[in-house]
Amino acid sequence: MIERSADRIAGWIAAACALSVLGLFGWLIADLVGRGVTHLSWDLLTSEPMDAGRAGGIAPILGSTGLILAIALVSAAPLGLATALFLAEIGRRHGRARRWVGGSLDLLAAVPSIAFGLFGNALFCRWLGMGFSILSGGLTLGCMILPWITRTVEQHLRSVPESYRLGGAALALSQSTILWRLIVPSARRGLVVGVVLGLARAAAETAALIFTSGSVMRWPSSLFDSGRSVSVHIYEVALNVPGGGGAAYASALVLLVSLIVIQSLASVLTEHWLGRGESA
Repeated sequence: MIERSADRIAGWIAAACALSVLGLFGWLIADLVGRGVTHLSWDLLTSEPMDAGRAGGIAPILGSTGLILAIALVSAAPLGLATALFLAEIGRRHGRARRWVGGSLDLLAAVPSIAFGLFGNALFCRWLGMGFSILSGGLTLGCMILPWITRTVEQHLRSVPESYRLGGAALALSQSTILWRLIVPSARRGLVVGVVLGLARAAAETAALIFTSGSVMRWPSSLFDSGRSVSVHIYEVALNVPGGGGAAYASALVLLVSLIVIQSLASVLTEHWLGRGESA
């Protein structure tokens, strides 16, 4: 009787915690929608900002954000996949090297974003001479999201059944063939999840981009031009522009909807790939 009561209480506590998380998320969504939906319009997505961001749209800011995120993913995803393969597969016989690499990734994941901003400013902006540019911001974000992508892909690689490896070895397949024909395709869901998590982290980043990509609101003509991301725009308009609260909420709502759409598309593509793999 006492054990049943304890189980019932534990269930209630778990349900209350889950409802609290759901309620917090619903409160956030309701606040953004309630304050930002009145400022949403087609012009917001297609026109250029005016009056320091109080009026007009965010089209150049969306363009700069897309370029920054593309550079971050292009620079981090291949390196993250290769590092995850080393940690999960290739480095099994190199325990010390694997511990050093894994520890370095954990430390990178714990570094504050402002420190990444200072690092990117020193390395990309000054030492490499890129200045405040979209390229500097994208490479800095690539360094930030690298641990997230690597660890997520690594966990999915480790979850691949050992029978895949043993079966490939029994067929006298090379290690590279086993990796690229059996292991990596089975863990592609992890790659998609890692990329989506990294994309969400990068899209919401502000501090690192203030020190690297700058905050110019015009359309960039090249990757070496300064560009303002949506997150930096929200920060600048909300705190430094009197009367810019409505525009900040509308921009935040656009950012949130974009992340939800990207995550939904990634889930659909992953399920499609998994279904095609099972049918094959």
